[in-house]
Amino acid sequence: MTAILHTALISLLPFVVMISLIVTIHELGHFLTAKACGVAIDRFSLGFGAGLMKWRDRSGVEWRIGWIPLGGYVKFAGDENAASVPDQNDLKALRADIIAREGPGAERKYLAFKPLWQRALIVVAGPAANFLLASVIFAGFFMYFGQATTAPVVKEVIAAEAGARAGIEAGDRIVAVDGRPVASFEQLQFYVQYRGGVPIDISIVRQGQPINLRVRPDIVHEPSAFGGDEVVGRLGLLATPSGMRPVGPIRAVGLGVSQTYQVSATTLFYLGRIVTGQVGADQLHSVVGMVHASGAITQQALTAAHTSGVSWVYAEVFFLSQLAAVMSVSIGLLNLLPIPTLDGGHLLFFAYEWMARRPAAAKVQAAGYRAGLALLVGLMLFATWNDVERLRLFRVFGTLFS
Repeated sequence: MTAILHTALISLLPFVVMISLIVTIHELGHFLTAKACGVAIDRFSLGFGAGLMKWRDRSGVEWRIGWIPLGGYVKFAGDENAASVPDQNDLKALRADIIAREGPGAERKYLAFKPLWQRALIVVAGPAANFLLASVIFAGFFMYFGQATTAPVVKEVIAAEAGARAGIEAGDRIVAVDGRPVASFEQLQFYVQYRGGVPIDISIVRQGQPINLRVRPDIVHEPSAFGGDEVVGRLGLLATPSGMRPVGPIRAVGLGVSQTYQVSATTLFYLGRIVTGQVGADQLHSVVGMVHASGAITQQALTAAHTSGVSWVYAEVFFLSQLAAVMSVSIGLLNLLPIPTLDGGHLLFFAYEWMARRPAAAKVQAAGYRAGLALLVGLMLFATWNDVERLRLFRVFGTLFS
């Protein structure tokens, strides 16, 4: 029992810290952009549920910390409509109520009466803040730890695996994949691991001569930090590691932005493969899987600190920062999906308003948000079931109470 509690502790604490940071930055994106546009704000909440702590600043904004640390929100003044996009009748009634209560012109500080481009900018600012956070984390990682510099030169080709079947030989230098330049062996590995079974065009240089080959990475199952196995692509190529190269601040920023773009593009590509059935939907993960991953990474950091003598904090930052950056990108992309209740859903209604020159009818918005909420809850339950099955949690709970 003590061991299980210890495992839960080292899993939950890092996850709560990570998700709190990511959500806070996301909501600050909305908050600061709204402030810049002169929008009145009632509340900024980190976490849901009753407030454990709350205070009000000079501008009248209530700052709150909820007891459920798995999200957060910004509540704009007058934002009683679940869609945050009132229809024409709602707008007229809201305007009349504001003018009667606060006087003519007071409605200009309310989100619903801001220009469409400002409202869209406020919505986009949340996901944009997530991409910015990921870029900052990646840049800090490169600046502090350096950049992996393993040359994309093949040292060994494992017999009978994808690379060998395609004709790749020891000594070949890989210069591009699908037309994208390859600067390191790590970059090649990152590109290939999400493309198991997908044909890839590889450009190599062999004894000074350029050669183009087509290879289909093998589909293999490897242990996942989220628990169970994950499906990855593999070529069966080995290279000689050459350590980390120091990176200056300017170069680190460029690498951070580039890494964020690569993670975003790869995530969308992989989601597309799941939607089209090329990859099993059991690869989707929930909060349960992310908690397990943070615990696995923390355990890895403890092991590294014990075996190598480095500081545990150093090892934890080294391993956990990468997960935090990837999670931030994932949350940014998730919120941009055109599903009502998400930021992308707001943008969808804004797009309709821009084309039709009026907001969507309240009943249309309400139906869209009910459908969007049902879809999100269904996806969350499905992903949670995946993780529960993968981690065999029912068996663990059965052991506890047997």
